[in-house]
Amino acid sequence: MVAGLGAWSLAGAVLTILLLPRSLEECGYISLPAPIVRLGDPITASCIINQNCTKLGPESQIRWKLETELQPGGRQQHLPNGTLQSTITFPHFNHSRALLSCCLHWGNGLQILDQAELQAGYPPTTPHNLSCLLNLTTNSLMCQWEPGPNTHLSTHFTLKSFKSRGSCQTQEDSIPDCVPEDGQKHCSIPRKHLQLYQNMSIWVQAKNALGTSTSSKLCLVPMDVVKLEPPTLWALEPSPEVAPAQPGCLRLHWETWKPSLHIEQKCELRHQPQRGESSWNLVGALPSRSLQYELCGLLPSTAYTLQMRCTRWPLPGHWSDWSPRLELTTAQRAPNVRLDTWWRQRHLDPRTVDVQLFWKPMPLEEDSGQIQGYLVSWRPSDQAGADPTLCNTTELNCTFRLPSEAREAVLMAYNTAGTSRPTPVVFLECRGPPLGGLRTDARDPHSLWVGWEPPSPQPRGYVIEWGLSAPSSSGSPVTWRMEHNGSIAGTLLQENIRPFQLYKITVTPLYQDARGPSQHIYAYSQEKAPSHGPELHLRHIGKTWAQLEWVPEAPELGKSPLTHYTIFWTNAQDQSFSTVLNASSHSFVLHGLEPASLYHVHLMAVSRAWTTNSTSLTLMTLALEESELHILLGLFGLLVLFFCLCGAAQLCCRPSRKNPLWPSVPDPAHSSLGSWVPTTTAEDTFQLPSLRDPGMPPITKITVLEEEEKKPGPWESNDSPGTCSRPTLVQGYVLQGDPRVPATQPQPQSGTSDQAGPPFKGQRMLCPNLSTRLLYFIPIISVS
Repeated sequence: MVAGLGAWSLAGAVLTILLLPRSLEECGYISLPAPIVRLGDPITASCIINQNCTKLGPESQIRWKLETELQPGGRQQHLPNGTLQSTITFPHFNHSRALLSCCLHWGNGLQILDQAELQAGYPPTTPHNLSCLLNLTTNSLMCQWEPGPNTHLSTHFTLKSFKSRGSCQTQEDSIPDCVPEDGQKHCSIPRKHLQLYQNMSIWVQAKNALGTSTSSKLCLVPMDVVKLEPPTLWALEPSPEVAPAQPGCLRLHWETWKPSLHIEQKCELRHQPQRGESSWNLVGALPSRSLQYELCGLLPSTAYTLQMRCTRWPLPGHWSDWSPRLELTTAQRAPNVRLDTWWRQRHLDPRTVDVQLFWKPMPLEEDSGQIQGYLVSWRPSDQAGADPTLCNTTELNCTFRLPSEAREAVLMAYNTAGTSRPTPVVFLECRGPPLGGLRTDARDPHSLWVGWEPPSPQPRGYVIEWGLSAPSSSGSPVTWRMEHNGSIAGTLLQENIRPFQLYKITVTPLYQDARGPSQHIYAYSQEKAPSHGPELHLRHIGKTWAQLEWVPEAPELGKSPLTHYTIFWTNAQDQSFSTVLNASSHSFVLHGLEPASLYHVHLMAVSRAWTTNSTSLTLMTLALEESELHILLGLFGLLVLFFCLCGAAQLCCRPSRKNPLWPSVPDPAHSSLGSWVPTTTAEDTFQLPSLRDPGMPPITKITVLEEEEKKPGPWESNDSPGTCSRPTLVQGYVLQGDPRVPATQPQPQSGTSDQAGPPFKGQRMLCPNLSTRLLYFIPIISVS
């Protein structure tokens, strides 16, 4: 691509030069020390403008262009002879081919004065892998080699050789050089320059503008490197003198290439079966003089591909190419199989029975022979000679009729090579013990495990049959298998098992001269979910409850039965509730609902395989009536009052506990101020200040605040000595003189039944009644 671009640029430069004004013709030229350098080396170029260039001004500047890009770095100077010279250096020239232009400003643009093509590359590398073959077809010695990596330069190869004796150390006769065409890496030396049985020294020389290299020398005798043409391979036709080939054998014949008839040689044969991806099998050292061979050990009735090649032997030489392919098919052999059989019988009348016979071929070895058909025959006991044929079929079952007294038939497999060993089919009577039990388990969607309890005595084997319990209209054949191990207690069924289908599995024990009764069981390998869940209905609803009901779906074939239900309900505050019911439930009552509230109810049906959602239901509970609301409020008030009374009674009826709600106040009717004042002791003497003390303000009045009068209960009496009198008015007491001296009792006021008694003397009295009045003594102090 770079070389092409350089050529295009050079053509453009030539066109430009042709259009130059005559005044600029031969005005300047480019001078190069070497137009070809090693890739990456520096290169220097000079552009010289003659002094007779009439358009050259004192301010003229020479500019450089590499391909289409201006290059900085040119050094310009005036030489003593009046010429103008500009020099540019490329320190690392990395273009394999590029066009360098020397330009001068002309008018409003640059005018090319001269152009030169620069090239860079590598010296040629040493050619290697030199080899030569003597081709008897072209009657020449053809040599080929590997040229090595690309040098980016035009490289010429030459095949050089000379004749020699001994070990090619001395040269005797020279041979003209062989020059290949451009781009070729092989060359042929004609027969006229060869001595077939004399040594030759051969080597390759590579040369380009940067150097020369030569390969290592090859010393050979032309006949030692001869390469024969491949032979022609044929199948040996059968003849009366030759017996036909045995099964698994092929007879071959080949013809060698005519120019090599006088050359001793050996051949190799390879074969490969056409079916599958088998590798080639090699058979070597075939005799060359007999030109025929019988290849055995092959698969019967199998197509094979065969090829052959030859080489000079015992002298050195090269193998020929493989011959064109030959395709042959081996002969068949008689089937070598064991036939497992099973049957079903149906009596048509007392003297005729209808028999449906099934069989399976079980190969006894890897190569058991191809089966083309089956023969079922039966010979009555009172007849001799050939057995009459009941069936001749390619299927694995046959239906025929036999007399009711017939107990045996014969089955054989056949092909063109013969028949297999006859297999007797004995119609056993059903008089053996049955199985102890039968069970199944689904391992995956495409297999079923069936197990049983072996009977006693142990049978010699079992026959297992399975198929759809309800065959389709197209007909679903029954699959069967024979187990020859009577000690097993189960087997895995993997043939013709599909999910979501109900299968009927039948197991029959086989004894030496009888069979046991058949037992069957139904099973799924995988069940579907119910098609839809039951529809949810509201049956009754109240203020705090709702009764729901649904109709369970009828069970369907292939559908997994339900295991339980789950009911979800949500109120208007997005609070969710749920409960789980067994699969037999068909109704449920929601309790604890709020009156006049909205609920969303959802029913989910769950099976072993899937979960199916049913319809959703939205309901609203009934609201409470006004009378019911009053009753509820009244009951609530009575309940609160009852709790209050109970608490009050507990506080009142425990005399050992002091009243924590108010202080104890003495009853003025049964106390005196003197007795109310606590008794002084020697250790703690309490002295009241004297009222006459000038430092003590006189107390002028004591005010008593009392609670509202409470009527006595039915169990209380106003005459009770333990009852405290509660005056309705606030009484005032004036203390005069010494408070420790008893004062005179004031006169009771008329019209009051609850007046205070005699003046109390300060003795503290405990009132057992909760309605004891609360006395607050507020001293009124007069400040003088």
